Order: sequence, then structure tokens, then C-alpha cells
Amino acid sequence: MSSLHAVYGHVPPELADIPPGSLQTSPRIPGAIPLSTVDPANLDGIVLYAPENTLERKYVLAQAVLAVKPDGALTVLAPNTKGGTRLAKELSAFGCNVDMISQRHHRIVRCRRPAALNMPGISDALEMGSPRLDPALDLWTQPGLFSWNRADPGSSLLMHHLPPLEGSGADLGCGYGLLARAVLTEGTCRKLILIDIDRRALDMARCNVASANFAGKEIEFLWTDVRVPSRLPHNLDFVVMNPPFHDGGVEDRTLGRTFIERAAEMLRQGGVLWLTANRHLPYEEPLELAFANMEQIAQEQGYKIYKAHR
Repeated sequence: MSSLHAVYGHVPPELADIPPGSLQTSPRIPGAIPLSTVDPANLDGIVLYAPENTLERKYVLAQAVLAVKPDGALTVLAPNTKGGTRLAKELSAFGCNVDMISQRHHRIVRCRRPAALNMPGISDALEMGSPRLDPALDLWTQPGLFSWNRADPGSSLLMHHLPPLEGSGADLGCGYGLLARAVLTEGTCRKLILIDIDRRALDMARCNVASANFAGKEIEFLWTDVRVPSRLPHNLDFVVMNPPFHDGGVEDRTLGRTFIERAAEMLRQGGVLWLTANRHLPYEEPLELAFANMEQIAQEQGYKIYKAHR
């Protein structure tokens, strides 16, 4: 009988071996299968690059432990400064007997799933990391998403300055739909495409858009990486975005540049981009290169708002 293995996230090959044919289960890799849909005790093993957010990490670890067969192998790793030092304690709390080593600024924890798990501990982790309706936001969200438990100030500033938008457009890097809700509520757009690399963000955005009942508007959801442009829409009237500038917890300013270039490719001639960004990010040059004209609309609270026409 063939064995069944899974992997979660982009695991550095020098730190852990990935069995050939392993199922990718990370929600941040488009096309991956959800770890929650793997039949309980069905995997022979999993290699998991653990998330940084504590609630998200425990949630994913609990799902992984449940998905592996008794005596199945778990290999979990994370950078020392991004939760790695806590992995052994967190897996031990689920009833696992762990071995841990340090390598290349990472902690690597290996264990076998025990026959008897600490189910109360696992249940608590699953509950704390699950999607929830946040009473302060009045929106569905989930730990691990960008600004998951508070309205991001940059997005809030953009919403304050955003005029009603018409035609068809996209929210590029939509998160759980904060900007999209504002566009659909205040504008007269007929179509909005919500785009994100994280499947969970799109799941939450679906809930938040559906709960508002935007009758008569065409709404689509696209799970893709903007660094792979082949699936992105074109000939749009507008794009709104709060582009990320971290990848795997490390600042990467090329991400914002890529978002700006993709937005320009997605827009029709004369289409408009509305962008919010941290004040320290140097987006003026890529905006000037990709757009016919651009202007800074506001600079407040450590953020800046730009409007650019294709």
C-alpha cells in the first residue's frame, strides 16, 4: 500500500526532506488542498513550516496532529524568532513526545503521533484559531490574516479618501474584504473582483460580502499569486489596493512594486489605481514608470494615499 504524505508551506529543502508526491496544504499556496479536509488519521506523515502568529500556528499544528495516523511522523520547523522556540512546548501540550534540534536559525521538532492525544488541548487550539465574527470589526476574520483583529489604519485612511467608484474593478490583495465592502457600499460599480494569495482571506471576504447583500452587483473571487500574472483580469476601470511588503515575515519591497505593475496591466487606458502604503515605502518611482500620471492625495498617520491613471 502506498503511503500518503503532506507538506505545509514553503519548507527550505536544506532543513527537511519532503517525500515525493506530498500534498501541499498551505492556504497561502494557490491550488493547495485545505489541511482541514484531510481525513482524520489518514496521513503517514507531514512536514510543516509553522506560521508566526501564535493562534494560527497552534490551530495548524492541531489540524496536522489530527490528520496523521497514530505513530505517523510529524516534522515541524520555524525560525527561532518567529515561533520556533515555542514549537516543542506547543506539540507537547497535544500529547506528543518531541525531539528538537537547532539548525540555521530554526528549530526543527520531530515526533510521532501518540495513540492517545490531549484532545482538550487540541480542541482549544482549533477553537482559538477558527474563523469568527469579530464584534469590533463586525466582519468575519481569522487569526493569521493581515490585520485580522483590527481595521488596518492604511486601509481606513484610503476608505476615507476613496470616491464612489464606477464600472468594473478589483481589490488586489483583498484580505478579508475591508476595502471591498467600502467600494461596494459607496460606489456604483457593477463588478468587483477580489484577489488574494490566501484562501482563508477569500473565504472570509465571501462571508463579509454575502452578509451585506449587494444585490445587482457581480462579485468574483480569485485565489492567485499576483507574481504569476497569467490569471489576472484586464481592461478594468479601477483597482484599489493596500499592497503587502512582507513575504514570510521578511520585508520585501519588490512585492509592492509587483502589485503596482500588475495593477497597471489590469487597467484599461484611463483606468485609475487607488493605493495606500506606509509612508517609508518608495512607491513613487514605480508609479511614475507604470502610469501616465499620479498624485499623492494624502499623507497622514504614517501612511500615504496615491491616485494614478493608466
